[in-house]
Amino acid sequence: MKPWLLPASIAFLSWGVWAFLPKLTVRFIDPRSAIIFAALGGVLVAITALITLDFKIQTDPRGIGLAVLSGVLGVGGGLAYLFAMRQGPVTIIATVTALYPVLAILLAQFVLGEVVSLKQWLGVVLGLVAIALIAT
Repeated sequence: MKPWLLPASIAFLSWGVWAFLPKLTVRFIDPRSAIIFAALGGVLVAITALITLDFKIQTDPRGIGLAVLSGVLGVGGGLAYLFAMRQGPVTIIATVTALYPVLAILLAQFVLGEVVSLKQWLGVVLGLVAIALIAT
């Protein structure tokens, strides 16, 4: 088994449930309150990671800045997602927001110089077609 398959599978399962739970959450509390509690859940994960590092974290300023920006974008996107869930159907919102890997693929190719094969581009196009069909 490839070493990345287990963590990727865990991410898939986590994010699949994550994409659904906000619809239930915003039935009971508003999106701004929900993001606070979601961030607290993230803090629990961060504390667990800190413990597994024996409280010895790496402190390169570039990495810290990028990690903080990543957190801002992730939580900010999560807040926008919660507002969307309050106003629309989970089936469409989860699908449409699932387009984000297309942007990541473009950034990987043009910023990092990663090679994207024709077959992979075909997969992206088919994914976009699938989302268009589901969202309409």
